[in-house]
Amino acid sequence: MTTQHPVYPFSALIGQERLKRALLLNVVNPAIGGLLVRGEKGTAKSTAVRALGELVPEIRVVDGCPCNCDPDQPDCFCPLCRSRRGVVEARLRRIHLVTLPLNATEDRVAGGIDFNLALKTGVRGFQPGLLAKAHRGMLYVDEVNLLDDHIVDIILDAAGSGRNRVEREGVSFSHVSRFILVGTMNPEEGELRPQLLDRFGLCVEVASEKDIEKRAALMDRREAFDTDPSGFIRRFQAENDTLAKRIVSARDFLKDVRFPDRLRRLISDICTENNVAGHRADLVIEQAARAAAALDGNPEVTLDDIQQAAQFALAHRRRGAAPLPPPPSHRHTPDRPPDSPGEKRQGKDESPDEDHAQAERSAHPGEGPRSEDAQDGQDSRREESRPGAADSRERIFEVGETFRVQKIVSSKDRAFRRGSGRRSRTRVALKQGRYVHATMNRNSGDVAFDATLRAAAPHQLLRRGGSGLAVVLRPEDIREKIRERRIGNFLLFVVDASGSMGARGRMRASKGAVMSLLLDAYQKRDHVGLISFRKESAVLNLPPTASIELAAGLLREMPVGGRTPLSAALIKSYEVLRNHLVRDPTARPIAIFITDGKSNVALGNRKPLEESLELGVRLGADERIRFIVVDTESQGLVNFGLARRLAGSMKARYFKIEDLRADTLANIAKENVQ
Repeated sequence: MTTQHPVYPFSALIGQERLKRALLLNVVNPAIGGLLVRGEKGTAKSTAVRALGELVPEIRVVDGCPCNCDPDQPDCFCPLCRSRRGVVEARLRRIHLVTLPLNATEDRVAGGIDFNLALKTGVRGFQPGLLAKAHRGMLYVDEVNLLDDHIVDIILDAAGSGRNRVEREGVSFSHVSRFILVGTMNPEEGELRPQLLDRFGLCVEVASEKDIEKRAALMDRREAFDTDPSGFIRRFQAENDTLAKRIVSARDFLKDVRFPDRLRRLISDICTENNVAGHRADLVIEQAARAAAALDGNPEVTLDDIQQAAQFALAHRRRGAAPLPPPPSHRHTPDRPPDSPGEKRQGKDESPDEDHAQAERSAHPGEGPRSEDAQDGQDSRREESRPGAADSRERIFEVGETFRVQKIVSSKDRAFRRGSGRRSRTRVALKQGRYVHATMNRNSGDVAFDATLRAAAPHQLLRRGGSGLAVVLRPEDIREKIRERRIGNFLLFVVDASGSMGARGRMRASKGAVMSLLLDAYQKRDHVGLISFRKESAVLNLPPTASIELAAGLLREMPVGGRTPLSAALIKSYEVLRNHLVRDPTARPIAIFITDGKSNVALGNRKPLEESLELGVRLGADERIRFIVVDTESQGLVNFGLARRLAGSMKARYFKIEDLRADTLANIAKENVQ
């Protein structure tokens, strides 16, 4: 079968048996609730979904109905069909496979006021959206995790309730919207919220094919399809037709499939053992098992059907089912030398001082063997106690353990910004995002139809004069929409890499925190920068970027050792932030200084500490930037409190070293991103 846009045949797909099976189960029994396909790019996710649209049977619809109403179910008619008088006419057609674009607006998805109808006739009408078109068909959302949250909420609410309700812009409209929801996503691009994950009935994890023969066959078939699409489709037409008949037969047989009571108790046991929240998983497994039995022609659900359905229904519902993936650098990092746990050293290596180690253990009885971090700190204290040792010796610490950061958002303001991302909600100067207000200012050309009509309504008696329009508009009536959406932020980490940072595992913890926030920034489409300062200067190790691969390499190779040029770090950080603000004047950057506040290298003739505090005052005067100081000074009998003084000069928030722990550092950023 040929079409204007040839679709790769479903039966020609090689591998991905679990994906194909889950798609077929949803087509046989739409009550399952849809499918989420998670996997790396280039694994035929989109190809399989589009191919399935060619297999589903035709349906009867009310002729001319934009909501695809079923003529055999008048109780479910939309308001447009109910307003018709007499007998409605029906016709057969294929179901719609509706693809939702990433930049879709709320009006495009749910529907909104019909502006042309209002101008010509004065009648307040409704223009259906994609949810109406997808009714009794399939709604395909590619990269569902990149959609704005409010759009995802609209779609999942309609999928869960089976009805789309629109109450805005003076329009009240409700219509049935039942569809097979299929979403695809690459987990590396970020996760869905847990409550949204649960709304997908089934979930399948896909990966690239490992079998060499199958990979070769895949290339052959793809080349044949690209060369002669029509001939390739005819080659697999018989297999597609057989599969389509099997789907129709399974749909008809579904209502006759028996479900033994004992298997319901088994489903409850399975969900309880897997620590699943709520009861949606139980219901989904039952519906999927029925579909599996019907698809295989079995009159009764079997244990195998339950097990198969449970694999699909529990994959995304187990508590902690989607752990934070490790940074790519961790997967490719060469093994560390066996004689240097947690670090690699440059320069002369010295054997541990066993007498000193024993003394340390005696001073802290009951603590047991020391960890690698404690051993790192022990070595550092010995080195720091020797004159000039910090300058002559460098070490490179591993990136510490990564973690899933807390949700990081910034407070809203009235500024209009451009950009994309998934973190902070802000007003945008684009025709994308959620419509929240109307304004008389005309800058974007994004007309607010409802507000415009309301502004023009009181003047219509004076304006009518043979125009032929029910509503006459004047330029002063025009109102434009104010929209909100999420965009990314810029976080700049300024890390003390002097010799003292090697103590007590500080550098490993710092790197782990930066890497974790970088991974979160990659998922939220943020930009992150990293400055390190040591010896005589400060260096921009990581220019503003969202590349976790690049960041992992740079962090891993960041050396530690030498003196502390804090003044240079302050100057360098302001240069980076200033350049970022020049490129994007509406940005709201935040700089996080991780240091003990010591300074022993000056840029001029003044004392290093006085110089750094004066520079801190100058930086803090720029209200466009928020500053945070995390104090890495070890707690003991004598504390200098230099980092606290630095924070005071910069008008920055101050936290002690213990606040550098994983989730605590994320909370710091969450509270201060502006």
